[in-house]
Amino acid sequence: MTTQSLKILFVISATRINKKGLVPLVCRITYLGKRKPFATGLFINPNYWNARKQKAFPNNQENEYINIQISLISQQINEAFLFLQVNKKVFEVEDIYQKLKGEIPNNEKSIMQLFTIHNEKIEKLVGTDYVKPTFRKYEQGKDHLKDFIKYQFNRKDYEFKKLDLKFVQDFEFYLKIEKKLGIATVFKTIQRFRKIVRIAISDGIIYKDPFMDYKVKHIKKEIVFLNTEELSLLENHRFKAERLQIVADMFIFCCYTGLAYTEMANLEEKHIIKGFDGNNWIKIMREKTQKVVSIPILPKSANIIEKYQNKVKNGKLLPILSNQKFNSYLKEIADIVGIEKNLTHHIARKTFATTVLLYNDVPMEIVSELLGHSKISVTQEHYAKVVQKKVSEHMQKLQKKLQ
Repeated sequence: MTTQSLKILFVISATRINKKGLVPLVCRITYLGKRKPFATGLFINPNYWNARKQKAFPNNQENEYINIQISLISQQINEAFLFLQVNKKVFEVEDIYQKLKGEIPNNEKSIMQLFTIHNEKIEKLVGTDYVKPTFRKYEQGKDHLKDFIKYQFNRKDYEFKKLDLKFVQDFEFYLKIEKKLGIATVFKTIQRFRKIVRIAISDGIIYKDPFMDYKVKHIKKEIVFLNTEELSLLENHRFKAERLQIVADMFIFCCYTGLAYTEMANLEEKHIIKGFDGNNWIKIMREKTQKVVSIPILPKSANIIEKYQNKVKNGKLLPILSNQKFNSYLKEIADIVGIEKNLTHHIARKTFATTVLLYNDVPMEIVSELLGHSKISVTQEHYAKVVQKKVSEHMQKLQKKLQ
């Protein structure tokens, strides 16, 4: 048990006088050389405060109430301190304050409690620092972890002090075997859990990182996109079913703009601007990165906008369709046209970056800007192989010239 002394001091904020001429009374707890000041909610005439005696004078009804409250606060602080002395080997002044307020001290927080606190903060920052899909992914990560703890230990929560490398490895195994998640999804989920562990370490909840000897298997996914021939097949085919023709047009539109599904669905007249070059551009904010991007409207995407002009309601430029239906119809389209790839809307964005831009010698930094990536390294990481293939083509042409 610790024998370090606790100091409780009440002080007035003399410079913060309100309209009634009263100043706030602040309590300052000092333990192990660290202070924790907090507002008591009490206000006092500065002339009535005796700092040495830690009391309000003279004796009247208002000052008597203040003195009683001071005594109660001191008593509650000492009770919290005594509780931590009896139950904890190590604690800090912040833990005393949290115990006083009825909050969970840092070193008592469990995994699910900290995950919940983290996600609540993320949710409040949606629209400023984060977007809704990011919050939803952290919520999914929390749910996966909760399910694992129930499956593995038949419990609703788990203590940080018991967390070790085996827990992390068993969680990975559970995600792969029981949840049947893909490799990339497994490690994204582990990555989000790892962030919670880092917060626990920085908050002094745990001192040893259970991920220290954990080996991350980096999965490099092959970029799937339509080549020139496949894109041409899609552009030249006329579908009998109107719904398929609409989806094909919207997909082609995104092949020449690189817009994500949400950006395509929300595209309005106000997003079309006259650029510095006298041509029309799309100016829109990317939901994922909250970055404003400007994309030139190429002839084929301009034709599609013109085709659906005045045909769509609610001020949208293109027909509205759910993402699920959109991708479902794309599978029908692929079968009809003879494209042996699992078509999804996201492939249009990849096609824009590769077949439309990189294969036409558009520099990587411009591709990054048009895609609205947060930094060029993201673009380089995704499209490095595509660039290597283009370099190889140029070198083959050069060899023929030098023969």
